[in-house]
Amino acid sequence: QVQLVESGGGLVQAGGSLRLSCTASGRTFSRYVMGWFRQAPGNEREFVAAIGWNGGSTYNGDSVKGRFTISRDNAKNTLYLQMNSLKPEDTAIYYCAADRNQMNRLTTTSHDYDYWGQGTQVTVSS
Repeated sequence: QVQLVESGGGLVQAGGSLRLSCTASGRTFSRYVMGWFRQAPGNEREFVAAIGWNGGSTYNGDSVKGRFTISRDNAKNTLYLQMNSLKPEDTAIYYCAADRNQMNRLTTTSHDYDYWGQGTQVTVSS
C-alpha cells in the first residue's frame, strides 16, 4: 500500500507557473505508474498526465500539452507536475494517483489507479 500527499498548490495569475509535488510513503514507489488528475467544481475528474516507473515514458492530456511537465524522483519517492503558462481554466483541485499495474502501462482512466492523495487546490486568476 502507498500513501500520497500533494503539496505546492496555491493562487497564481494567468501566465504564471506552479510546481506541484506528491510524496509517497513505502519502499515500492518506483514500481507504480503515477498520474495527475484534476477536478473543477461541477466537472468530472480529468486526466492531466502520467509517467512510467523510471520516468522514461510520459503522456499528457490534450488540454495541458506543451504547458505541463510530469516527472518523478524515485530516490525521493516524489512525483512532480511543473505547470507553466497557467490559464484560469486550469483552476481545479489536483490529485496524484498511483497505479500498481505490472506492465508499466500508462493509463488515462481514473478507475485504473489504486491509490489517491487528498488533493491540492490550484487557482489561476485572470
